[in-house]
Amino acid sequence: MFSKNLSPAEVERLALAAEEMGEAIQVIGKILRHGWHSTHPGSGLQNTTLLEMELGDVLYAIDLLQMCGDVTATGVASGKEAKRIRVQQYLHHQREAR
Repeated sequence: MFSKNLSPAEVERLALAAEEMGEAIQVIGKILRHGWHSTHPGSGLQNTTLLEMELGDVLYAIDLLQMCGDVTATGVASGKEAKRIRVQQYLHHQREAR
């Protein structure tokens, strides 16, 4: 296994974050194909609910990275604000929200 000087705990946290982000992306793809209110055949849950659950999982993974000192809340908030400013010129159908 590669490590690049990462501890097993760091690898585990990064793997969790990657997995959760991938699952959120998968649900977003389903919404784009089938709509917000389409239901998952296995669970019967609407895509809206599934996305909320997956985004919650992503937020937990981010919190875990912050709690363990891999990233800082300040750094994440700074990146979020920088993205809000950068992306405005490319969003044609969104009202600017703060």
